[in-house]
Amino acid sequence: MRPSHLFVAVVFCLGLCAASFAQSASNTKPAPGFSTDTIDKTIDPCVDFYQYACGNWMKQAEIPADRPAWQSFSELDESNLNIERGILEKAAAGGPGRDAIDQKIGDLYGSCMDEKAVNEKGIAPLRPELDRVAAVKDKGALIDEIAHVHVVGPSPLFNFYSNSDLHNANTVIAYIDQGGLSLPDRDYYIKDDVRMVDMRKHYVDYVSEMFTLAGQSAEQAADSAKTVLRIETALAQASMDRTLRRDPKNRDHKMKRDDAVAMAPNFYLNRFFVAVGAPSFAEMNVGNPEFFKQVNGVVESESLDSLKTYVSWQVLRAAAPWLSQSFVDANFKMRQALTGQKQIQDRWKRCVDLVDGSLGEALGQRYVELTFGAEGKQRMLKMVDALEKSLGEDIQELSWMSDETKKQAKVKLQAIRNKIGYPDVYRDYSSVVIKRDDLLGNVARTTEFESKRQIAKIDKPLDRKEWGMTPPTVNAYYNGSYNEIVFPAGILQPPFFDKTMDDAVNFGGIGLVIGHELTHGFDDQGRKFDPTGNLRDWWTEQDGKEFEKRVSCVADEYSIFVAVDDLKLNGRLTLGENTADNGGARIALRALEHMIADDKTGKEGRKIVGYTPEQRFFLGFGRVWCEKRRPEYARMQVTTNPHSPGKYRVNGVVQNMPEFQKAWGCKAGQPMVAENACHVW
Repeated sequence: MRPSHLFVAVVFCLGLCAASFAQSASNTKPAPGFSTDTIDKTIDPCVDFYQYACGNWMKQAEIPADRPAWQSFSELDESNLNIERGILEKAAAGGPGRDAIDQKIGDLYGSCMDEKAVNEKGIAPLRPELDRVAAVKDKGALIDEIAHVHVVGPSPLFNFYSNSDLHNANTVIAYIDQGGLSLPDRDYYIKDDVRMVDMRKHYVDYVSEMFTLAGQSAEQAADSAKTVLRIETALAQASMDRTLRRDPKNRDHKMKRDDAVAMAPNFYLNRFFVAVGAPSFAEMNVGNPEFFKQVNGVVESESLDSLKTYVSWQVLRAAAPWLSQSFVDANFKMRQALTGQKQIQDRWKRCVDLVDGSLGEALGQRYVELTFGAEGKQRMLKMVDALEKSLGEDIQELSWMSDETKKQAKVKLQAIRNKIGYPDVYRDYSSVVIKRDDLLGNVARTTEFESKRQIAKIDKPLDRKEWGMTPPTVNAYYNGSYNEIVFPAGILQPPFFDKTMDDAVNFGGIGLVIGHELTHGFDDQGRKFDPTGNLRDWWTEQDGKEFEKRVSCVADEYSIFVAVDDLKLNGRLTLGENTADNGGARIALRALEHMIADDKTGKEGRKIVGYTPEQRFFLGFGRVWCEKRRPEYARMQVTTNPHSPGKYRVNGVVQNMPEFQKAWGCKAGQPMVAENACHVW
């Protein structure tokens, strides 16, 4: 299962911090966690609200050496890592009362933390996998080996997975799609600007170093690196770019299994499906047919030895973080080139992330027991109800949408499922074998468990109870195929959500996140799915045109924002997230206004340290997105991340909101008052 939209980018570790927001002098006692620490009072909020809300934070914050960026909420991620570390160290220590869950998460963590044993083994744990590839005698047998690698490791050549049928969302079907790249995006292989050319040089050096460490001579390794780059470049050239892939219609190519097999005979797909252990099926979806047609020729023209070199590389690359130190160092050197990160994370952090990624719902059970109570869940559900009511009102008041489409939108909104905190039923890992002295084997076995679990879903009813994130994750998502919003326990903490904080700040934090995810159901992608999750156009033709006109305003607006150096944002790549940010802010503020109006005590409408509830709402919003990025990372994000940088997640939203201008007394002509404000939801 793949979440359709993530509230924050998850390319690398995220984070957070205790909620502290701007305020001014007042005799009113501050609410818990509400402070003036982040505000830059030398800035006019109507000139640059992001700088106003985050200025002092940015003056004081430093990007830790082990991170490519640092957000105001990164301390939350660090805090969660420490909580998980405590759980895992206790589980790894053993002793009386250690149950099956503790054994698995403890021994996986322990095998990862035993750096001495890992270093002593060197590449030996991976040698059997590399030998399997080397022993292949023909291209048909190579497909068998690629299928094996798909199950226990990475996905060479293409992607194979299960997901709900785009036209029958209650059923899971097989999918094949483009894939097989090692660099973050196809642009890294095919663009000829100085940055991308330089990155390809780094990449060739990296591949060469890794093959040398694996036992090849310097000359052999150099040739291997050229082979890998050549093949991956061919895959990149056949791949659809990210912006086009945002439209689900461009990935909708359901066909008979036999037709897919005939489309790319050199993939030996029938043989692959058997080798990968897929159940019998007659239909499937091909995400990008042109990829398979083009790469079919690549598989034919490349020699068997070259293809084996490419598959060996994929195996080696995926295993590198869990091999001996020389492999870890080489892997990190490439990461540094991409992100600017100064030093590798401490091993314990990498091991915590491994357990979370491999046995996440087992670790998540222990995490939830320590951090997330029934009170927090109930308050969240109350806020979700308020936000859904607010969005419903917003839809009904739209002047550009017909009653017919509004009726359908209401049906979809009422059908959205809400998942808060943790799954009702946790995943069963009892069949997974975890050994204290076998790190790479543990990684392979947990990967195999998840691969087989996903493959077994093919032609089965969709399980809507499943989660696509683990409970400790500092993130949230909307999934159009499931028509659901999901909020793991990890994000339901300050600065997003604080049960001791007043509602205005919480609505600016987690309230806006809720609104953001709800709005995804009606953004340029989400609007194409119906209440059940089927890809179906439920809009009138005229309403569709009116919608496209309004989102084009958003795309054009964000395309002029400069992310780093001379690189501007791709307004079409970031369109869904920008639409969700703008809509989420409006409906969250509307929900807050309802709460203030309904409060008979007057408590909700009071000023705190001189700030009105509306001002605290915007400060809560701005405070969440304070951030610093290393230049290398910022450049990579422009190419790969559908989210805008924090500055524009804040300023891009408030400049479109008359409510903001009223709250802060902004005048026409000031930077935070857009001359032609965009408004979709």
